[in-house]
Amino acid sequence: MQSEGKNVCDQRIVVNLANQDLRLFEHGEECARYPVSTSKFGPGCEEGSYRTPLGHFTVDTMIGAGSPERTIFRSRLPDGMWEPGKLAPEDEGDLVLTRILWLHGVEEQNANTKQRYIYIHGTNHEELIGSPESQGCVRMKNADMVDLFGRVAEGTAVEIV
Repeated sequence: MQSEGKNVCDQRIVVNLANQDLRLFEHGEECARYPVSTSKFGPGCEEGSYRTPLGHFTVDTMIGAGSPERTIFRSRLPDGMWEPGKLAPEDEGDLVLTRILWLHGVEEQNANTKQRYIYIHGTNHEELIGSPESQGCVRMKNADMVDLFGRVAEGTAVEIV
């Protein structure tokens, strides 16, 4: 489902692990920059490693359009709303919130990315944004995730460096 009026050939997302940021380019010009949190285990493409994969990807599937900010997604389906302190501590882990950009690896080294469920998504750990603390995904602040989701389309190129 491509966003109306978006030409994915003119868009590119670059996630920089060293800087812990995500930049959106349109027509070769940077049009947005957001702080992120990538894996606390560093980069890597190995199954079960909880590492953030490197290389070239596309946004394969976009999930959550129209959902309220802080919607909890379990197995990519909405499952309630996250409110700080309302869940039991054991349920407050690494929640996938707000929106999901599910990545597809387009290189041999990262071809397992979709099967690893590597996403760009909102988080219940916004206080950790800016430092590598995730379990492989690219976490964003929820308001930033809504903004990015509204700017991109399925098929958008993504590079993680």
